[in-house]
Amino acid sequence: LVALSACETGLGDVRNGAGVYGLRRALVLAGSEAQVMSLWKVSDSGTRDLVTAYYTRLQQGEGRTEALRQVQLQMLRGELLPYASSGKRETSDTGETFAAKDYQHPYYWAAFIQSGDWRNMDGK
Repeated sequence: LVALSACETGLGDVRNGAGVYGLRRALVLAGSEAQVMSLWKVSDSGTRDLVTAYYTRLQQGEGRTEALRQVQLQMLRGELLPYASSGKRETSDTGETFAAKDYQHPYYWAAFIQSGDWRNMDGK
């Protein structure tokens, strides 16, 4: 499993007849079974809290895809509390402003996708 929590790590260049060239393709060619990546610029604090909760669920034996799904649902429902909220406001690419604690907005959780093996870390 490779989890890339930086901005836009799931993007790449489309090559006619060859598909998308990007980090995901390089990781698969290097042998990565699964990847978690983002599709747009993401919040540092929201990403930290999403990834922390994701790894906690993986340690508890949840499958890779299900762990990400459940963390995203927690954020959507307002159930995931910020690890250390600064109270600062953040601005998305579209210029919308959000409170750092308001993880319900898709800006904080919807950018993340999982690709590859969906099972838990021991392959079951």
